[in-house]
Amino acid sequence: MATLTESFTDLETSRGLMRVHSFTPTSGGKFPAVIFYSEIFQVTGPIRRMAAALAGEGYLVVVPEVYHEFEPLGTVLAYDQVGSDRGNELKYTKELASYDEDVDVTVKWLQGHESCTGKVASYGVCLGGHLALRAGYHEGISAVAAFYPTDVHSATLGAGKSDDTLKRIAAMKAALLFVWGRQDPHIPKEGRELIHRTLEEAGVAFEWHEFNAAHAFLRDEGPRYNPALARVCMGLLARFLAENLSS
Repeated sequence: MATLTESFTDLETSRGLMRVHSFTPTSGGKFPAVIFYSEIFQVTGPIRRMAAALAGEGYLVVVPEVYHEFEPLGTVLAYDQVGSDRGNELKYTKELASYDEDVDVTVKWLQGHESCTGKVASYGVCLGGHLALRAGYHEGISAVAAFYPTDVHSATLGAGKSDDTLKRIAAMKAALLFVWGRQDPHIPKEGRELIHRTLEEAGVAFEWHEFNAAHAFLRDEGPRYNPALARVCMGLLARFLAENLSS
């Protein structure tokens, strides 16, 4: 049974320090890395548990605080209306260039990390699913796992609510895994169809799964959690990462 160490590192960006939480297997040696992008609430208890579970599969898992330039380091937003309002406000306040710089800083740090093989994937849920997809444009990312990514179909991420994530998809080189909930009001059927059609027309390689589930069905707090589907999805993720991060 794998054991883990948890730590954090504060990395320099042009907009101040970014705290990155690390979950590292203690078995020694080097591991492929996964940048795990959180929901709008940052590094909550459910996100920590998901990160630890994935690290237990033999990955160096790191979770950046995406709102580091707006909130004190270590800030966790609550799963309530106040936390949701603040998280959504910052999602549309942060500049796309800042999101992209955070990816570059994190990837370069991992490529020199003593516990990393140099192979890096991105993975995320909700807002983090979109950030994971966007991270896939970085040359250092080999695979992307995007779980119910928000704002991709509407192209509204970041300041000005006008991102180019989906428009650039033909340039995507990383392997892609998408997982969706059919009862997710944030990504309706029309939105999923637009994304799927764009991927097909771009000719990129991707894997696509839809389940009868609500938004945030992986989060092990609250009424939308579906533990049976969460286990299935973690199996999909583990297999996908193994296929694309093996040396």
